[in-house]
Amino acid sequence: MDEIVRFNKESEEFYIPLSFRGKETFKQSSGVILAGDIGGTKTNLALFHFEENTLKPIKKESFKTNDWSSFLELMATFHSKDLPVIDSICLGVAGPVIDGKVLGTNFSWELDEKKIANALKVERVSIINDMEANAYGLSVLAKKDLVEIKDGTWNRGNAAMISPGTGLGEVGLYWDGTHYHPFASEGGHCDFSQRTELDLRLWRFLQKKYGHVSWERIVSGPGIVNIYEFLLEDKKVAEPESLKNKLNGGDPAAAISKCAMDESFEICKEAMQLFNIYLATEAAQMALKFKALGGIFIGGGILPKIIDMVDKDLFLHHFIQSDKMNTLLEKIPVNVIMNDESPLFGAAFGAARNLPKK
Repeated sequence: MDEIVRFNKESEEFYIPLSFRGKETFKQSSGVILAGDIGGTKTNLALFHFEENTLKPIKKESFKTNDWSSFLELMATFHSKDLPVIDSICLGVAGPVIDGKVLGTNFSWELDEKKIANALKVERVSIINDMEANAYGLSVLAKKDLVEIKDGTWNRGNAAMISPGTGLGEVGLYWDGTHYHPFASEGGHCDFSQRTELDLRLWRFLQKKYGHVSWERIVSGPGIVNIYEFLLEDKKVAEPESLKNKLNGGDPAAAISKCAMDESFEICKEAMQLFNIYLATEAAQMALKFKALGGIFIGGGILPKIIDMVDKDLFLHHFIQSDKMNTLLEKIPVNVIMNDESPLFGAAFGAARNLPKK
């Protein structure tokens, strides 16, 4: 975050032409902006000076979301008196944004553009879905920020992004012939679809636990834990005491993935393989629904941490399982976003587009 960040240009090796309302005035705009990436586990905030199409960092800090009762309480700590006055704010929030308001998904904050503007005395405040911010963040990525897990042919057409983390975020990118337009989705809460007898047993296990079984219950950090607990019951295997202590002591999904890497308990390895399969399945369903010839991007905090254990052949096999549409799916590239700050950069440019001209 110490480096200056700017939009990619068409001449660069990796270029995703995104449509920003007001982008044409960026070179004539300047000011101090606040960007936020707000999710169920953590909230990342950053203060930038924006000028001539570039972001110059002033301050960045990460917080545990549930340690704070509200965004405004957190802001009182983040934005001290010695920092410059904020001209524009954009917050990418995990939850459905309606008329500038959002109730967080997987956390209890309520955010309202007008209330934030009044409380912070900032005229320009916008709230967008966190996955929209994630998609806008593609505009600053370099090729080194991506890892290909399925090859394909880049085509000018719709694209999509799926992001397993605390929950499961999904966003579409509509292609208008010259630029991409991100649009929010809550597709991660759609019903999990089963292909095999094992899938059916998993669905029954989760249906007893939750009632409704969405993709988020499986393709997410908590989803890894759900798969692991299902396999313990389904295979009637005793859990090692040492692993049980690790699962109870912190981040259970991280403990399961580390166990899988170490190959110290077979159930952990099987859980991560199933996570990979289900991610491939839902990514393929998004590819078909959006006809995502522009590619599938995988965001979120999980895949970058386990990228070395992603079985690309297993992913490929389960991605291309749609009978008549297999030839379409074969064309679509799938890339993992390794830069965890891209949602923050997307929100930053969302704030910049609301700055007045000089």
